[in-house]
Order: sequence, then structure tokens, then C-alpha cells
Amino acid sequence: MRLNRPKKRFVVPLSAMSDVAFLLLIFIMLVSLINYRREVKIAYPEGENAKKVSAEKNLEIWIDRQGSVYLDGLPAGLPEVELAVEECYRNAPDTRIHLIADRDTPFLHVNRVLKILQFLQYRVVSFVVKDA
Repeated sequence: MRLNRPKKRFVVPLSAMSDVAFLLLIFIMLVSLINYRREVKIAYPEGENAKKVSAEKNLEIWIDRQGSVYLDGLPAGLPEVELAVEECYRNAPDTRIHLIADRDTPFLHVNRVLKILQFLQYRVVSFVVKDA
């Protein structure tokens, strides 16, 4: 004897899944932008007596082989570097300046930036090198 039982249908609410997927997408996009750091592709010079310093509070000045100057990964001229160093000193005098130059950069280009730092009497400067 067969009984006619009503069949139960299990339905997955798809509208809630699209909301969860959208929120997950937003979360991933925000997290990926938090640790974004602009870098200039250079070959680091090697140093024998390298000292590790904190990378949290610093201003990075990059110099590539052709002598182009970058502030925190963005192209800049020497007047912009001078203004950025002045502003950095006014807002947080203990900020360290990291000078990052390519191994093949002529010293003439590095010296232009050093003259600005010397003129402004900025004393917390680090030359970034690769461990030997």
C-alpha cells in the first residue's frame, strides 16, 4: 500500500547569497588597499655594516639610474622634495628619511638630494641598501 506523502522541497535563498558575495568583494578590496606601497624598481646597492631601522614613520626618496626622483613612489622634482622634507619636519621632527638609490645611479643625482637635506639641516637620514 502506497501512501501519498507531500514532497518537501528545499529552497536555497539566492538573494542572500548575492548580498554576502557583494560584502565579501568589498572587504577584499579594502583589505588589499591597506598595505599598498608604491615602489620604484631599482637594484639595491650592497652594504657591509647595515643597521635595521623601523619602516613605520619614514619618508622615502627614491632615485633611479637616470636621476629621476620619486617621493614615496610618485614622481617628484627637487622643489617638491624640499617642500615635503620641510612639511615632514614641521609635522613630525623624528621622521626618518630613507634615501633609496639604484646601484648604478651616478652620485651626482644622489648629491642633489643630499644638498637639499643639508641645506634644510635634516639629520635623520638613512641610506637603504641590501644586506651583503
